Amino acid sequence: MRVDKFLSSMKFCTRKQAKSFLEKHEFMIDDKRILAQNHSFDPNLEKVYIDKTYIYYEFPIHLMLNKPKGYVSANKDEMFPCVTDLIKEPYQRFDFSIAGRLDVDTEGLLILTTDGKFLHEITHPNYHLPKVYEAHLDQPFYHEAELLSGVTILDGKQNPYVAKALEIKTNEHIVYITIDEGKFHQVKRMFSSVGYKVLYLKRIKIGKLSLGDLKLGDCQKIERRDLVD
Repeated sequence: MRVDKFLSSMKFCTRKQAKSFLEKHEFMIDDKRILAQNHSFDPNLEKVYIDKTYIYYEFPIHLMLNKPKGYVSANKDEMFPCVTDLIKEPYQRFDFSIAGRLDVDTEGLLILTTDGKFLHEITHPNYHLPKVYEAHLDQPFYHEAELLSGVTILDGKQNPYVAKALEIKTNEHIVYITIDEGKFHQVKRMFSSVGYKVLYLKRIKIGKLSLGDLKLGDCQKIERRDLVD
């Protein structure tokens, strides 16, 4: 990677501003000061220091995040805070893509990644990656057969949406539903199609990866193998 690209990707300056930045700041690769913006190096193998401060770098990086209500699954928004606002050091300088968005009032597991190929594996419908949601309903649930056989949602395609698995808790108001798609408001619309309103929704699992005891609003680094085989 060129130095100017590194500085730009890590949000220190634009590539056009790199020459001026290097004149004003001490940019070190291992123990050597670099002044040439076109100098190439491997930031995964060589350590970067700017004004004697170590700059963490890694590619790719994958994070799991426990999204709270009130946050949008976006990098920028004019109305709501974004899930990327929750990212803490040493990951704040990286540009993350969000894999599998959640509604603003839905909580739970989100995957953020800097790797476009991995993003495609998670989000593309051809991979059929299972996702498990915890849904709290407004009344006891007795329509398991309908969701397992498939319900039609008016989305212009008239395709049936099928629950891959259902687990009903003993109080019958809480249902764990597994789907392998991610259409707009899909879980809420599936329950609505058989007469139920979802009062609370939380995604607890994607692929092999479970939310576990990760606290609301926190994130942690994961590996690809934690999610998919």
